[in-house]
Amino acid sequence: MNPGQFASAVRTELEQLSDSDLARPMAAYMKGQFAFLGIKTPARRAATRPLISAQSTDLVACAQALWELPFREYQYVACNLLQRRADMLPRSSLPSILKLVTQKSWWDTVDPLSKVAGAIVMNFPDLAARVDGLATHSNMWLRRVAILQQLGYGKRTNADRLFSICLANATDPEFFIRKSIGWALREYARHDPAAVRRFLKQHHETFSALTLREAGKHL
Repeated sequence: MNPGQFASAVRTELEQLSDSDLARPMAAYMKGQFAFLGIKTPARRAATRPLISAQSTDLVACAQALWELPFREYQYVACNLLQRRADMLPRSSLPSILKLVTQKSWWDTVDPLSKVAGAIVMNFPDLAARVDGLATHSNMWLRRVAILQQLGYGKRTNADRLFSICLANATDPEFFIRKSIGWALREYARHDPAAVRRFLKQHHETFSALTLREAGKHL
C-alpha cells in the first residue's frame, strides 16, 4: 500500500474500536494535550498488527501520514511501524525521524522514536555524531533522543558517548531530561554496574536527586 492507503486502512481498523468513555481518561493522563479515540494498547496492536506486518515500503512516509491524523493512537501506530521495521530504514531516514520527534512531542512518542534513531545509528555508525550533537540542542525532546538513543544496545553501548551526553545535560532543570538520564544510566548499569557506579560517584554532586535515584535503582 502507498502511504495514503496505509493511513486509510489504519483509520478503518481503529475507528470501529473507538470508545469515548476510555478516550477521556486517556487524554487526561496526557495532560489534555492530545485527543484520543479511546483504544487500549492491546486492542490497538491486535487491530493494526496485520497492516504493520504487511507494510515494508514507504515506511517513513506512512508514519508521516499517520502523524497528520488527529488522534493520538495514530501516532502510536506510526511508532510501532517504525520500530518493527527499524532495521530496514536507510540512513537518509534519520532527519525525517528527528523531525517527527519535534511534532506533537511528548514522551509517549519521543521515547520509541529515540529507539528508532538508535537503530539507524547502530546500522550506520557514522551517524552517531549527528545524534550525539543533539545533546545540546535547544529542543528538549531532541536532547532526550540523544540521551536515550542507546537504550537496548546492552553490552554494545558506547559508555563514553553515554556518559558524555549525560554530563552535558546533568544540570538541566527539566524533569523529562533528568528522568531520561537516570533511565539511560539504569539500563546500562544492568550490563556494567561498576562503570555506572564509578560515574555516579565521580559526578554525584552534579546530577539531580531524581537522576541519582533513577540511575541507582539496580545498583
